[in-house]
Amino acid sequence: MRLDQLETPVLVADEKLLEQNLRRMTELLKGGTLRLRPHYKSHKCAALALRQLSLGAVGMTCAKLSEAEDLVDHGVRDVLIANQIVEPGKLMRAAMLAAKCRLTLCVDDEDNARMLSKAACAAGTTIYVLVEYEIGMERCGVTDPEGYLRLARLVSELPGIEYEGIQAYAGHVSHMADEQERRAFTAANEDRLRSLIALLDADGLSPHTVSGGSTGTALIKAERGLYTELQAGSYLFMDSTYRALGLPFANSLFLLSTVVSRRAGLAVLDAGVKSLGVDQEDPVCLDMAGNIIKADRIEANEEHLKLFRPERPLELGEKLLLIPGHCCSTVNLHDRIYLFSGGAVTGRLAVTARGCSR
Repeated sequence: MRLDQLETPVLVADEKLLEQNLRRMTELLKGGTLRLRPHYKSHKCAALALRQLSLGAVGMTCAKLSEAEDLVDHGVRDVLIANQIVEPGKLMRAAMLAAKCRLTLCVDDEDNARMLSKAACAAGTTIYVLVEYEIGMERCGVTDPEGYLRLARLVSELPGIEYEGIQAYAGHVSHMADEQERRAFTAANEDRLRSLIALLDADGLSPHTVSGGSTGTALIKAERGLYTELQAGSYLFMDSTYRALGLPFANSLFLLSTVVSRRAGLAVLDAGVKSLGVDQEDPVCLDMAGNIIKADRIEANEEHLKLFRPERPLELGEKLLLIPGHCCSTVNLHDRIYLFSGGAVTGRLAVTARGCSR
């Protein structure tokens, strides 16, 4: 089947560029101390997770318990849920899942640590714990070193759970357009982390793991040597937001779309917010030969994408490739990703964790 014969809107990936990105990250980290623990939220495909593990990833990161269950169901045996779980039912599910894999969770609260310990003891399992440290995202995490030390002590003393180290994720730095700004913020964050680690070392709680990082800071963290795990995910597909940063990865993921209406100064595609993540930058529009088609303005509705004053007239029924503004939120809108090489469809991947948001 030809690529342009697929009914749209449909998610497609360039098989050669996808494999190139996979191998590129492996090469960039080779010989260093930073280990890759890719984030599942970016592709949600069990087949791709297994491919990442086959290339040397130490395990997988995910955001939700249901994602972790999907990974374990497909044979992944080392999973980090880079998030807090507080609901009693979910805590018991996590404790039981820990019988099937090496499961690590994050905590930033003493009561949560006690609940996690209780669930693990009830299930007769061991859950590894990263105590989360807040380094600028203003999201989850302990905000002061002394508070972190108290929580780390508690985690190390409670039965059923084991203190593993630090979760410190600075996603707000990852998309800074200026590389020097990214480097400066990363250095400042790591200075704070080094002070925390010195405090932990003095108390006999030296972290085995320092986990975090993303595609936008992967190279910087690999150079600096403080982090032990990299939670990058988007490098696999890339998107228009990361495209602007000049990273050594190619855009491999596209939404194939069709021009369904046109008039002077406007072209309307059959791809809207129900098929395209629009929570970051606008998509980039390409023709089937890979040439960028610029427009004065792009606007997304539920089922339509409007290109105002495109630089050339677009034909009714013409197929376009859209580089999503955000690959992670786009993938979660689709059941499958079609692989292609040249102009031919070469395979299909199931998005096995689509909608796993609990």
